[in-house]
Amino acid sequence: MVNKADLREKMITQLKQLDPEVKNAVELRFFAHLISSSLWKNATVIGTTISQKMEWDTKRLIRQAWKEGKTIVIPKCNNKKKLLTFYKITSEKDLSIGYANIKEPRVDVTEKVDKESIDLLLVPGIVFDAYGFRIGFGGGYYDRFLRTFQQPTISLVSKMQLMDQIPTEEYDIPVQFIITEDGCKEVDNRTS
Repeated sequence: MVNKADLREKMITQLKQLDPEVKNAVELRFFAHLISSSLWKNATVIGTTISQKMEWDTKRLIRQAWKEGKTIVIPKCNNKKKLLTFYKITSEKDLSIGYANIKEPRVDVTEKVDKESIDLLLVPGIVFDAYGFRIGFGGGYYDRFLRTFQQPTISLVSKMQLMDQIPTEEYDIPVQFIITEDGCKEVDNRTS
């Protein structure tokens, strides 16, 4: 089986080369499927990241959440401990460039939110399999966070990112739902 680093590198290259019009069309389908899902409708507090250029756009989802009166929480990375802490944001003014050039919440103007308060967590990733396992950017931040996270987890996954199976380690935590161009589906999280 191919290793995680090779799969990650190959998919990042493909995502960067994606035609902007195709990317936007996929994002619109993700958006429609997510906001019509019961997961979205039942969530009051939604955790997500501020997407980078090659990732699927989360800004549209954030604006929709605010429009619906939902609370958005964004992670701040603790690089030394490799941990995530989420903070409530109410506008882009609450953000600054943080670890790895990622937009993160400004802790001086935002409020920390406990993981138990998050109703739905959008988990980023590069490559996924049919069981909800993912290859992210390689830091293990989300796997550590998800180890004790009890609420629904979901990822936006283009069919080009989806493989039958990817290499996993004992510390990898799968997401429970994926949204593809075709809709939202619960994944069968294998235990072995």
